[in-house]
Order: sequence, then structure tokens, then C-alpha cells
Amino acid sequence: MEIDVTQGLKDTENALRDFIASVLSKKFGAEWIEKCGVTPERIEKWQESKATEEKRQKFGTVEERLIYYAEFYDLKTILKKHWSLFVEALGDWKTIEVWLDELGRFRDPDAHRRELLTHQKHLALGIAGEIRTRLVRYRSKQETSEDYYPRIESVRDNYGNIWTSESNSKGINNNVILRPGDEIEIVITGSDPLGEDIEYGYLCGHSGFVVVPRVTFGKDSFWRKENSFSIKISEEYIGENFCIISYIRSLRKYHANQYYDDSIVFFYIVPVLSG
Repeated sequence: MEIDVTQGLKDTENALRDFIASVLSKKFGAEWIEKCGVTPERIEKWQESKATEEKRQKFGTVEERLIYYAEFYDLKTILKKHWSLFVEALGDWKTIEVWLDELGRFRDPDAHRRELLTHQKHLALGIAGEIRTRLVRYRSKQETSEDYYPRIESVRDNYGNIWTSESNSKGINNNVILRPGDEIEIVITGSDPLGEDIEYGYLCGHSGFVVVPRVTFGKDSFWRKENSFSIKISEEYIGENFCIISYIRSLRKYHANQYYDDSIVFFYIVPVLSG
């Protein structure tokens, strides 16, 4: 089986970005970027990278959060500077420092020009998975006083909308206008605090729900191993509050919400066809 190291590293890096942004914004407020611990020159580099991406994606969607243009070593600098704010979630700094150094080495462009050995791939994914698991375990415990249930880390669609684990709500009103024939692609990133496998599912429709897929919610046929799915918009979805709910669950007997462990809802607009 092919080991996708690149995606594993990307998911972990983004989880760290989201966690850093959440923690520091609560500590320092709207100006947290200026107080994050990197030099003004580094922040200027982030801004330049963002400006370059905006030019490249002139007619596309660009990530607005500046932290997403920070290099991986910038994240390490920020964590070290404010470690007292992150220690409860991530643990001993010396361990994390070694892990981040290893991940940084695997992320190096020169490393990508040569094929990693199998044991290196497993090491990279093992470290990445442990960091993400610690973050999920921390958030799970903050929400439920237990570190037992899986949590969604992010949900993204093909229109540039993203929900992350550090958001203040369990959904997003995207204000995206869709028409019959359009297609929505959703990608869910989730993690289990016990490191076990998780499954994914979705429902879509309006209040009272036109259920898609049309299977009994909570039954085994509802769930899948794949963390992405696509939905083609049809006339039955016309309305102001068409929504897609993404779900995850563990394979264990008990769940945070009877049939599932976590969910996120995205709202869209599907207007009446003119003419």
C-alpha cells in the first residue's frame, strides 16, 4: 500500500497552524501575529508569499490567514517562544523539538527529490500522527472531560471554504451560490485520540433533510473509510439554506453522540432557476 507522507505532513502542519492561531489569538487578541515571537522580517516574508499567491490565484480562492504562509521552522520558533501556552496539549518541549526537527527534515525540498525509505515514511507518519493525536486528545478533553472520542480537525470544500478545529462554531455559512449541475467536493480531516481507525459519512439537504445518501443514518451502510466525497447539485436542493453535514465516528461501541462522534455543517445557497 502506498504511504502518503506528503498529505500526513501537510495535515499535521495545518493542525499546528490552527492551534497556534487559536491559542495566541485568545492570549493576545487581534494583534497576535505581531506578538507571536518571529521577527518583523519573517512576517513581511509571509505577507509577500500571500501577495504572490493572490496574483497566482487571480480568479481563485486564496487562504486569508497569514499564519498559513509561515514556513515550518517559523512554527517551531513560535511554539518555543510561547511554550507555556502549548505545554498542556503537546507535552515535553525536548521531545516535541526533536519531532519537529525530524518533520522539518522530511519536509525539506531536497528530501522530496529523493524517495524516502519505507522506515523513514513510517517514522514521519508516526511523528505526525502522534502530534495530531495529542492536539485532538487535548481538544476532546476540553470539550467532554474525556480523551476518548475522535474529533474533526478540518473540513474543506472545492470553493475554498474551510472549517478548522479552532473555529468558534460547529459550522460555516459559506454564502456560496450553487446551481443544479454544480458539484461540491468535501474533504474531512479527523483524528482519534486513541490512534484507532475512524469512519466518515455525510448528509445533505434542508431543514428536515433530504437525506443523501438515502440510507438509514447510523447504520453501517452510511459509513465509509474514504474521507472525501462529492455531491452533484440537483433541483431538489433549491433553497436558501442547503447544507452538508460531515460526520466521523470511531469503530468502538460507544460514541459521543449515540451514532457518531463529531460533525460539522456547511451551508450554501441554491437559488430558484430564472426563466
